[in-house]
Amino acid sequence: MPGQVVKNPAQQNIAALVQEIGAQNPLQQQFVRNSAAGLDGEERDWFGAYLDYCLATGQSLASLAACYNLLVKDTMREQMYFQRHGRYRCSTYSEVSDAVYQNPEYMEQYMAGLALTAFLWPNHRKMRKSFLRKLPRERGGHYLEVGPGHGFHMMSAMRLSAYETFTGVDISPKSVEMTRSIIESGFFGRWENYELVCQDFLECEAPPGKYGALVAGEVLEHVEQPLAFLRKLHELAAPDAFIYVTTAINAPEIDHIYLFDSVEPVRRMTEEAGLRIEDEEVFPYTGLSLEECEERRLPVNLALVLGT
Repeated sequence: MPGQVVKNPAQQNIAALVQEIGAQNPLQQQFVRNSAAGLDGEERDWFGAYLDYCLATGQSLASLAACYNLLVKDTMREQMYFQRHGRYRCSTYSEVSDAVYQNPEYMEQYMAGLALTAFLWPNHRKMRKSFLRKLPRERGGHYLEVGPGHGFHMMSAMRLSAYETFTGVDISPKSVEMTRSIIESGFFGRWENYELVCQDFLECEAPPGKYGALVAGEVLEHVEQPLAFLRKLHELAAPDAFIYVTTAINAPEIDHIYLFDSVEPVRRMTEEAGLRIEDEEVFPYTGLSLEECEERRLPVNLALVLGT
């Protein structure tokens, strides 16, 4: 029809996914519709490529919507627990290992839902943009990412940076399998200079000072000893390394075990680990200030560029 807007396949898939999420969970309908409307061109391209990848590997938009809504349901349950008790439900790795990281079925659903939040949750979208802004384009050396998950940061680094090799480390076998699958899919590029390792990062035996880039997106809240984790980053970092760390504050999830109740403890911990904050971005809960979030114990995301 004259004047009708014709959507490309990526736009059609995004619109259909948003509709399916709303059909399965009407409480999310307006939120995801508004969020998808705010995607810029680059975000739509990546979102569309991710959906193409998922469909090519046998997933459906309905199953993806179910993964997203599972994550939302689990998050809401943990938020209610947190507001009632003032703490996360779990505080040790052993409490979440079998249910999450070593549970292939749940991990597959969880990671698929988490990948969708990179485009449908405003704070997650802002953190992805933050990483793209901060990532050095011309530095060389070795790149290490802890917990690469859906692979978006790692693939962006492989596309945009000049690092010669890329290593991803994750404690979950299923997560490593999924990261490998998306990198090898060809939907985002073709690479050979990378490896993925299933290992506890704290047990990594790489030589001190090996890495010119170390990235840990939303990992600190998942570990029992975040100070030891930061010290390990320091140990493995080259003197001029790019160290990018994000974490969540007052943000209960099924596998969050270390509670940061404000931004300040994160700052103190990085300093105790011998690291220097070179750049900081704070992403409060949408529509609120940092002070309001901390007072009301609502989720905040923090992104740090650190130096040694």
